[in-house]
Amino acid sequence: MQDGYGRNIDYMRISITDRCNLRCRYCMPERIETVSMSEILTYEEIATVVEEAAEVGITRIKITGGEPLVRRDAARLIGMLKEIQGIEEVTLTTNGILLSEQMEELKQAGIGGINISLDTLDPKRYHQITGFDQLDRVKAGIEAALSAGIPVKINAVSLEKEDVVPLIELTKEHPLDVRFIELMPIGMGKGFPGIPHDELIPWIRERYGEQKAEAPRPASPDGITADDTRHGNGPAVYYRIPGYRGSIGFISAIHGKFCDSCNRIRLTSQGFLKSCLCYDIGVDVKEVLRNGLSGDKLRAGVRECLETCILSKPDAHSFLHKDQISEQHTMSAIGG
Repeated sequence: MQDGYGRNIDYMRISITDRCNLRCRYCMPERIETVSMSEILTYEEIATVVEEAAEVGITRIKITGGEPLVRRDAARLIGMLKEIQGIEEVTLTTNGILLSEQMEELKQAGIGGINISLDTLDPKRYHQITGFDQLDRVKAGIEAALSAGIPVKINAVSLEKEDVVPLIELTKEHPLDVRFIELMPIGMGKGFPGIPHDELIPWIRERYGEQKAEAPRPASPDGITADDTRHGNGPAVYYRIPGYRGSIGFISAIHGKFCDSCNRIRLTSQGFLKSCLCYDIGVDVKEVLRNGLSGDKLRAGVRECLETCILSKPDAHSFLHKDQISEQHTMSAIGG
């Protein structure tokens, strides 16, 4: 299905919980008020939404949180969604802490790829950012996913330059992607410093610029080669450093605005359909799911919510103009 600006909307990010076992400073306050499980969509309700989403053209699903693996039987939901006709791929974003112990279940459920949020490889910095000493468990999760043959992406919010090179060097020995993400001015991130990508990319170029480019497509930063391979559902621009097994990518939502090609909608854990992170607009599909409808009437109501969400998608965000941002929830509540 196309939105009002002719963009094909085929990707949905689904938050299955607002809870998390970390307290990343740019994402969540130290103390948060979690909602009761009765306010969170059940797996069966999520599957109902996805069935109708597939009917309007959604083919790819990303499971997010909070931290999705803190919700019991997350792998069961992935298996349920994989069975829905029209859904081609289900992937997961996680902080990696519980990944190694759940990896086998996720693989059996048919997970298509795993994004692991990791902003630093320095233990002290990791504790400073997240509030916990769990870096070794995250590393174990990365190894478990790679050993299982699952495509792995590391999502690193661009916070400090001291963290950048060690993360890039992960791609030297490991066949994974490291993606640097501009900090979104949402929730706690509004007052948190980050590195803008119009500064970060030239800084990386200076350090890797002496390397020879490999099969460039098209022109790319000196010494970093544009990678032809499709890496996933989103807007990351990827480059490969010659001789490295993996790639690095940049998701530059602020200084590399990609709204003209945005292909996604979001479903929060409480059943709110969102078409853009920047604005507090959307459709409450939970109200339809729980108003006593069943059968064709229920499916029609859910589909109408999806169509309304897609057709009301704005042409662009306004993150550079903070006074125009109407979204007030934290990223953990929306779904990262």
